[in-house]
Amino acid sequence: MPVVAIVGSPNVGKSSLFNRIIGKRIAITDDLPGLTRDRIYGRAEWLTKTFQLIDTGGIEITDRPFQEQIRFQAEIAIEQADVILYVVDGRRGVTNDDRFIANKLYRSKKPILLVVNKIDDGQLLYDVNDFYQLGLGDPFPVSSIHSIGLGNLLDEVIHAFPEKTDDHHDDSTIHVAMIGRPNVGKSSLVNAILNEERVIVSSIEGTTRDAIDTPFKWGEHLFTIIDTAGLKKRGSIFEAVDKYAALRSLKAIDRCDVAVVVLDASIGMTEQDKHVAGYAYQANRALLVVINKWDLRKKGERDIQKTIKDLKTISPFLEFATFLVLSAIHQPDIRPLLETILKTYSHFSFRIQTSPFNDLLVDAQLMNQTPDFNGGRLRIYYGEQVSIKPPTFVLFVNNPNFMHFSYQRYLENRIRETFDFEGTPIKIILRMKT
Repeated sequence: MPVVAIVGSPNVGKSSLFNRIIGKRIAITDDLPGLTRDRIYGRAEWLTKTFQLIDTGGIEITDRPFQEQIRFQAEIAIEQADVILYVVDGRRGVTNDDRFIANKLYRSKKPILLVVNKIDDGQLLYDVNDFYQLGLGDPFPVSSIHSIGLGNLLDEVIHAFPEKTDDHHDDSTIHVAMIGRPNVGKSSLVNAILNEERVIVSSIEGTTRDAIDTPFKWGEHLFTIIDTAGLKKRGSIFEAVDKYAALRSLKAIDRCDVAVVVLDASIGMTEQDKHVAGYAYQANRALLVVINKWDLRKKGERDIQKTIKDLKTISPFLEFATFLVLSAIHQPDIRPLLETILKTYSHFSFRIQTSPFNDLLVDAQLMNQTPDFNGGRLRIYYGEQVSIKPPTFVLFVNNPNFMHFSYQRYLENRIRETFDFEGTPIKIILRMKT
């Protein structure tokens, strides 16, 4: 996906703009300058175009606490971005910090959109012209608090995206991303699959800093395995190089078919593990959870089914995931892992014929009638699967607003019971029949 970075000096409304575009209150916003020290990532969509959005800390000339780290993070965001949103405060006019940042942005040679924020009324529009002196083209007057001018800004953002290249993989190759927090054995699994020491393995956390693509063939199947840097919790990443690793790991998830989430059996599921798996879940990737280092588990704690049940209990979003227990070092036969990846991928790319799918919808409504919700009762006329990776279904109904979330979950469970979709998310889209 294209990457859009939001940069600017402190307290100009970068986080408010980030929250408004994302549609969720992820970034902390306050009148106190310098609240956002780290970079915050989010996924946004405008006119069917999806992109990665990065919120950065405020850059300024004076040496405030953490300013050196903030500049590092902002520079990395600029380096990785396809489009830069340079936010300034329309109420206070052009400042020395604004000129300092503009000089930095000149050297990036990236598309830069000058966003003049806090333009809440027509009287302030005349002050926008002062920002032409920054030499960054026509300014875009907006109010992130009141959503004024954001449509025109986002139209220009997607217009500035680079042309699509041929980097997308073809359907004949299965792309597998090894993800997980540091030191859970991702590189050891890759080496076991490839049967050679292609990736550096160390007990020191964070040995792998980049995403490494390795194509290989197993039987008649073509794979590309992506060994990613260990993802840490957002608050524990301070080094600039770690930030590169985190962003590249997110990109690896976006371009994979199957995300293999590697856990340490001796530690179990941690908050970091949930954070890592959450990236793949939000990206709608097929999910395989590998419980590695099973040999380190105590003998009284080696009940596989109980372990999997406990993991699903503490992480309900992993309910559909496939689970596998192994030890990369002490289990030389890696075939069960490759077979499970193939099985998960086949479910991820499985297509149901329209006739049996509609039979399922009829039976589901006969067994469990739709409830009254939002002033009416949902009626499902028919449905069809419109795409794969992940399997996506469109249901034509009388009114999408009548669908209760519990009934949609019931339909998803019926689909999973009737057809084998273990390991893959399912998307259900409602359309009003006209």
